[in-house]
Amino acid sequence: MLQGYAFLAPALLVILVFFILSILFAVYLSFNDVNMIAHTYQWNSFRNYSNLLTDGQLVRALQNTGFFALIVVPVQTIIALVMAYVLANREVKGKTFFRLIYFLPTLTSSAALTMIFMFIFNLNGPINGMLEGLHIINSPINFINDTNWTLRVIMAMNIWSTVPYFMTIYLASLVDLPYSLYEAADIDGANAFQKLRFITIPHLRPITTFVLLTGIIGTFQMFDQAYIFSNGTGGPENSTLTVSLLIYQYAFGQNNQMGYAAVLAIILAVIIFIVTRLAEKLNGGNGLENN
Repeated sequence: MLQGYAFLAPALLVILVFFILSILFAVYLSFNDVNMIAHTYQWNSFRNYSNLLTDGQLVRALQNTGFFALIVVPVQTIIALVMAYVLANREVKGKTFFRLIYFLPTLTSSAALTMIFMFIFNLNGPINGMLEGLHIINSPINFINDTNWTLRVIMAMNIWSTVPYFMTIYLASLVDLPYSLYEAADIDGANAFQKLRFITIPHLRPITTFVLLTGIIGTFQMFDQAYIFSNGTGGPENSTLTVSLLIYQYAFGQNNQMGYAAVLAIILAVIIFIVTRLAEKLNGGNGLENN
């Protein structure tokens, strides 16, 4: 018994310090006016929480983050599933090569990908050049500084960079799917779409739940792309302002409101928990017993 607890001690220590104590400290900060430079904490009861009702930037950040998650999560999940289904087909030639090429974006850092996409969608970048060459547009589009486009460019980049990771997860699960099921479906005259719908998707339901939850958590915590695109401002006109970026601005920006930033972090954690639980329920849970 003692030996077992000794082996668990390092993991329990990490959980205690970096999870439990961190959460309790964040809750404590949320009830204080905090000056991290002077290391002063002044109790203000629920004033930080009441400020939520008058924070217009928070409303905009929630709108951007919700819209971002609503589009990115379903799209990346569907594309990853379809790509995995195609690459798992035994009749596809060069599967190993395509898997390697598709997985390359996952190996690149998020900051580097952001800089690459900023170049590609620049006024003088390849996208504008291609659109003008095809006579789709008459003048270049300012993708980086146009409020109608900036967040959508970040969405495209996020989908492009995360699909390979989820595709690999789907591929790993498809290995366990008995090929005899597809052969039986061929005998019954099922087409590719019917096999995907009635065999592949039900088998991958637990994996889809994992992909959905991981995608929701990642999109709601999206920070680095928005920070680099807007240089930390959330611009233009708060069009790229996310909740995570807003927390950073309040905690480490000119406002220096660490206590209020802690409130936003707690609110974000609660939202992520609720949305992930709803997504899990809508997808039928983690098992196949619902099929």
